[in-house]
Amino acid sequence: MKVHDVAARLEALGNPTRLEIVRVLVRTGHRGLPVGQLRTRLDIAASTLSHHLAKLVTVGLVSQERQGTTLICRAEFDTLKDTADYLIAECCSEETIAAATGEDTCGEGGCCGPDGCVAVDSASQEG
Repeated sequence: MKVHDVAARLEALGNPTRLEIVRVLVRTGHRGLPVGQLRTRLDIAASTLSHHLAKLVTVGLVSQERQGTTLICRAEFDTLKDTADYLIAECCSEETIAAATGEDTCGEGGCCGPDGCVAVDSASQEG
């Protein structure tokens, strides 16, 4: 995954309305939500929703599928997971190096907090 792709996704999520759109779609799961119901839940104008959805679709965080006259919006779970994985892929790797060399590169409390990393895939720290 390229840093530019991740940056574009994070930029899109930096807008509170777009972040809320994604959160609503994540809660609805894989079945998605018709755009009209999404607009009602968020209580925003159709043109505003359309503008924000276009940005989210462009960066790959949301997909849309037409079913007859209904436009269904869905969170792209694989893209969301890939983005989160990219952010934590090297979590605490410098802490491991520091432990081996005796150097303190993480500062007080470690890289991920006072107890170090939790729930990080060990494969991402290998190599």
